[in-house]
Parts: sequence; C-alpha cells; structure tokens
Amino acid sequence: MFALLKRNLFIIVIFILTISLAFLTFLTFINKSFIRLNDENLEILLISNIFLVLIFFILIFVDIKNSIKNNINVRGSVANRKYIVSFALFTLIPSLLISIFSLFIFSFALDKYFDKKITTAVNNSYEIAKNYLDEKRNKIESEIVLIAFDLNKYSDLYNSNPERFQLILNTQRYLRDIDQLHLIDGGGRLIQSAVNSVYKQIEDRAMQMVKNDDRPLKIINTFENKSAALVRLSNFDNTFLYVVKFIDKNISNYLIKSEEAVNFYYTVENQNLGIRISFAIIYVTLVTLLLFLSITIAIRFSSRFFISINNLITASENIGKGNLDTKVPDLRADIEMERLNKNFNSMIERLKNQQEKLLTNERHEAWENVARKLAHEIKNPLTPIQLTIDNLKTKYLPSVENEKQEKYLNNLKTILKQIKQIENLVNEFSDFARMPKPLFKQNNLNLVIKDNINLVNKFDSSIKIRLVNHLSKDIILKFDNEQFNRLFFNLIKNSLESIQEKTEKDSKIVKNIDIEIRQRRDYINVNILDTGTGFKNKKTKDIIKPYFTTKEKGTGLGLSIVDKIISDHGGSIKFLNHKNGAKIQILIPYKK
Repeated sequence: MFALLKRNLFIIVIFILTISLAFLTFLTFINKSFIRLNDENLEILLISNIFLVLIFFILIFVDIKNSIKNNINVRGSVANRKYIVSFALFTLIPSLLISIFSLFIFSFALDKYFDKKITTAVNNSYEIAKNYLDEKRNKIESEIVLIAFDLNKYSDLYNSNPERFQLILNTQRYLRDIDQLHLIDGGGRLIQSAVNSVYKQIEDRAMQMVKNDDRPLKIINTFENKSAALVRLSNFDNTFLYVVKFIDKNISNYLIKSEEAVNFYYTVENQNLGIRISFAIIYVTLVTLLLFLSITIAIRFSSRFFISINNLITASENIGKGNLDTKVPDLRADIEMERLNKNFNSMIERLKNQQEKLLTNERHEAWENVARKLAHEIKNPLTPIQLTIDNLKTKYLPSVENEKQEKYLNNLKTILKQIKQIENLVNEFSDFARMPKPLFKQNNLNLVIKDNINLVNKFDSSIKIRLVNHLSKDIILKFDNEQFNRLFFNLIKNSLESIQEKTEKDSKIVKNIDIEIRQRRDYINVNILDTGTGFKNKKTKDIIKPYFTTKEKGTGLGLSIVDKIISDHGGSIKFLNHKNGAKIQILIPYKK
C-alpha cells in the first residue's frame, strides 16, 4: 500500500488540493472562509476548481492507461481486462448510486431549508428576540419617570429626614426591579445611591443633554449589556436621577445568534447554486479518487495473479513441446501462487531428471548391445590372426636374409602390438557390456577415496592430490564397493593424465588435484578439481557418450562406465571447466 501511495504521490497531491479548494469554495459561498464573499472571488474559485478537476481526471486517465499497458500481459489481456472491468464496476456502480442519492438528498434538504415556512420562522424568531430586547430596554424609560415622580413627592424628606429618604430610595429600587439607582449633581458626581448600587461616572455628554430638559434620556450600552436612563428631578436643586438595568446575557446572546443565523440563512439562499456546484465537485472528486484507487488496485492484483498464470501456461506449453529446461520465473505474489510456482519448477526438475535417467539407461543399454556385438565380432578373428603371425615367425624367419630378419621381426612385433591394443579395446567393450547391477552395502566413502588417491599417486608422485572432508567425519553410505573403487580410480587417474598431458606443453603449471566432500540436503557432494586440460567446452551429455575422449590414446569408455555407476546408484555427475582446469561434480544420495 505504501508503494502504491508513493507511486501515485502527484495524483494524491492534486486530489488533496482539489478537495481543499472545493471545501474552501463551499465555505466562501456560505461566508465562513477567510476569503471575502463577492462575485469576483467566487468566479476565481469556481474556475480554479474546474481546472484542478480536469487535471485530476487527466492524470487518472493517463495513469490507468499506462498501468494497463505495462502490467497486462497480451496472453491474459482478455481475462485480465474482464477482471479489472468487473472490479471497477463493482466500485463504480455503488459509488455513483450513493453520490446521486446523496446529491439528491442534499438538493432536497437545501430546497426544504429555503421553504417559505422556514423563512417565515427564521424572520419571526429574530423579530421576537429583537422586540423582546427592545421592550426590556424601553422599560427603563418608563420606570425612571415613575421613580422621579415618587421622589419629587418626597423631596422635603431629603433634608428633614435623610434616613427615611434613603429607605425610599431602596424601596424604589426593589419595587421597580432596578439594578442601580443613584442621585448625582450637574457635574455627574454622586450624591446618594440606593443599597447595592455601585456608581460608575456618567459621560459629560449625557449630562449636558438633560440639564435644561425635563424629559428622560435613555442610554443603551450593548458592550456592557445594560440599559440606563437619566432625568432631572424638578423638586430638587441641581439633582439628577440615574438608574441602570442590566439585561440578561443569555437574551443578548440569543439576539446576536439569531441575527447571525438570519444573515447566514440569507447568504446561503443567495448562493444556493454555487453551494450545489461546490458540493457536487467534492462528491465527484471523491468518487473519482475511489474509482481510480479501485482500478489501480485491481490492475496490480490481477497483474500479479495473471502474470503467474501466464508463466505457468508458457512453461506447460514448452514442456508439452519437450523442452524440460523451462523454468517458471520467481515473482513476488501471493503465498499460494509462489508455492504453486515452486512446486511446478520442482515437478519440471523431477521430470527432467527422470527423462535424463531414462535416456541414460536407454543409451547404456544400446551401447551395451553394440559393445557386446563388437567384442564378439572382433575377438573371434584375433586368435587365428595371432596364430598365423606365430606361424609366419617360425616358418619363414630362417629363410629371410640376415640383413632383413630384424626388419621382418619388427613388422611382426608391430602387428602383435596392434593386436594387443585391439584385445584391450575388446576387453573394455566386454567390461562395459557386462557391467553388473550394484551390490549395496554399508561402506566408508572416505576410505574408498583415500585408497584410490594412494593408488593413483604411484603413477606420478609429483602431482599433489588433496582430500578435504568438510563434514569432519567418516561418511558411511550404501554403495557397491568394487564399482565405487573403479569410479574414483578412473576419475582421479583421468585428472592425473590430463595434468600430465598439459605438462608436456607447459612444464611450469601448478599440478594439483583437490577432492572436496560436502553435504547438500539429502546428497553427498564430491567435487574433483584439477589443473589439467579441461573438457574443451564440451557438455556433460557429450562427454559421457561412449567412445568420446579428450586423450590421444583413450578408448572413450571410461567416463561412460563412470556415468553408469553413478546412475545405478541414483546419483548424478557433471563435467565442468573450472579456472585453469576441470571440475567434476558428483551427487550421491545420502542413504545410510
């Protein structure tokens, strides 16, 4: 998922910008953003929204097109496209239905929002709150007139009975439900106050307005949430009545909120079309992104799935044509698909090994028949030829002139020598044809290799032969002791002769034969490395053919016999060129 987000980072950035701008446009339409609400700003915002939406659509189209082109294999394109289309439709149809339904609900709700009844209710609620507040504020004006009338009646008590006059002030405050009641002079200085009345200096401008006027002056202070009134007391000398009534904060807040609600209501009504457009842009952008993500995910998952399927189809077709060198590529996919690929490759490997064993067995049987017939056909005339040569030597040697007798004997020796070589060849043919089935017994592989190293060392002690056992213990296996002795004798002797042949051309070469023993899973791996002439870029299947040899005097049957011994023991052998020489790799099943 992180890789998907990283690959589509630019698209996601454009999506975030588009959604953010759409929300900003929506907030601007309802006059709740930092951008001023006017026609010019709204036009710029809408054009920017449309521009970003177009860029967003183009990027998504290009990305999906490239994904389909790069990730969908031609062989599996039909099934893959069906998979992607189905996935996209299953995402698109519900998304479109939800979008259409949501836009319909939003439009319906918006229409109901501007219903005439709701408009009337909004206006009436504001008017009721406003009238109630005005009534509270205007009441102070009537109250001060009544208080002034009562105080003027008791003006004589102001000097004759100050305590009773104070009681009258307190009574007027409680009776008229006034928060503060003060008597002040023409300079605005406090003369006397009712109980629990804290006086705050009145403004000079208010005092100037009532000095020569008997009418009350109403003072409204919205910030301090209070209403006050000031009037001159006609029966008092230079005395004014000042009363304060605090308005309930909740009522003022209600009026402010009502006013904001009314303003918001009419702003939304005026920008009805713009709000619908910005809301539609938000929805379309979201649905498009969801559709894009669903298609992208579908492409990625279907590609991973169908690539594996296509690889399996291709591999099976190649196997059907007989090409067992085919391998299913290792790809990162689901665990089940990876396991299927692995099992398929294992099956191919087993088929290949079985085919090679069958071919090897068939080849060995064919060459055994050929060798048996050749040995029989060649061996029959050898005895009379040899007898005839003996007769020629006995009967005709005395009659040959003395100076020619030596030449005559040399010719007979040459013929006998060639007959001996033919006899050796016939014997090898017979050995190859009569190769018995292995007799499996518990034997020590280390000991067999060491014995043959000591035996071959006697041919040329100048060649250094080393045995390295990485298992650090004796390896006990079930094998035919006689055949394995023949196997390792032939291989080590071949390496020695290869080094001798190379030494004839260059006497300064390093003469080493290294034999390494390792364990690979259920097999013992024996590697023979020499610094000889190598196999001249020949493949194993060519080297093990009977009568193939890299030596001038070789018969070409030794390595075929070696291959048959290994094959009969369920193992395998490879002949490889290695650095400045050759490497023989033997795998023997580890069966104790």
